[in-house]
Formats: sequence, structure tokens, C-alpha cells
Amino acid sequence: MSQARSEYEDFKRMAPDAYDIVAALGQVASKAGIDKQLLELVKLRASQINGCAFCVQFHILQGERLGISADKLNLVVVWREAPQFSQRERAALAWTEALTKLEGGVSDEVYAHARAGFSEQELLYQRLEQVWRGLPLDATSARPLKAGAG
Repeated sequence: MSQARSEYEDFKRMAPDAYDIVAALGQVASKAGIDKQLLELVKLRASQINGCAFCVQFHILQGERLGISADKLNLVVVWREAPQFSQRERAALAWTEALTKLEGGVSDEVYAHARAGFSEQELLYQRLEQVWRGLPLDATSARPLKAGAG
């Protein structure tokens, strides 16, 4: 069993109520109508950035089950250079990278690009997906604070 899988199972065993809450938050974006394939690409990219081999493999398999092409799944890591991704997917992947890295907040450019393709509510739902990645959330806004703000 991988270390990541072990930690996941420990979390589920030690705090089943918390696990259920986090799992429910992870479903909010999908229930709100955001495309499941797009969400799986987002989860895959965040997992790649976080270096979680278990998570990368899991999201590749989920993506395959959802009908995402092998080309697209293989090229998520270099999505900026790959023509397979739509403008909406590019906006979601840029948003995901900004949220996952949070090295100074989300830039105005990334935020504007994301807002061009998604409503404020959709962006907030995508942030909630990031709960699995251990990100702190500011519940009053979809947009994280820039470093030193607040």
C-alpha cells in the first residue's frame, strides 16, 4: 500500500465524520453542474503539482472511466503547450495551479481569465474541491488573499 493510500485510509478511519464532510465538499462542484471531465482534469493537475502518486493514478483512472482521452490525460502536466484543451479547460487548469501553489495569491490575470470562463460561484466550488489538497479557505470569497493581505 502506498504512503498516500495509507494516510487516506487513516484519515477515513480516525475521523469518519470529517472525512464525510470533506468528501461532500468534493462533490459540490459536480452537483452544481460543472462538467465531471473538467473537474477530473483539475484534480489530476492538482495531484501532479502536489506530487501524490496515488492521487495521480486515481485521477487518471477516474478520467478514463469518464471518457477523457488518453492524450488529454497524458498532457495535463503540459496543458499550456497542448492544443487538446479548450479555453474553459485552460481557465480551470490555470485557476487550479494558482490555488494549489498559492505562492502569492492568484494574479489579476489568472483571476480575470478564470472569471471569463466561470461564474464566481463556479470558482468557489472549484476552490472547495481543493479541500482535499489541504488548502485554507476564505469562506467569504472564491478568490484567495494575496500574500501579506488581510
